[in-house]
Amino acid sequence: MPTLDKTIDEILELAAAHFKVPREKLRPDDDFFKTLGINSLQALDLLTRLEQHFRIELPDYELQGVSDFRTLAERIQSRL
Repeated sequence: MPTLDKTIDEILELAAAHFKVPREKLRPDDDFFKTLGINSLQALDLLTRLEQHFRIELPDYELQGVSDFRTLAERIQSRL
């Protein structure tokens, strides 16, 4: 199983590529809505891509109130 740091790194890479943002601008504790300048629909799109990438399913209740990359990585990590 990958480490939490590896999972965070993969999420940041995917988010940067998907939203065409320089990877070095993204930090684990960033609020992804603010940093990426996205709305909730775009966040759902990102979550779908992450679920496919990690081959997991994240129930909505687990993502309630999650808005930073580190917490998102922890939720994904718990499903790996």
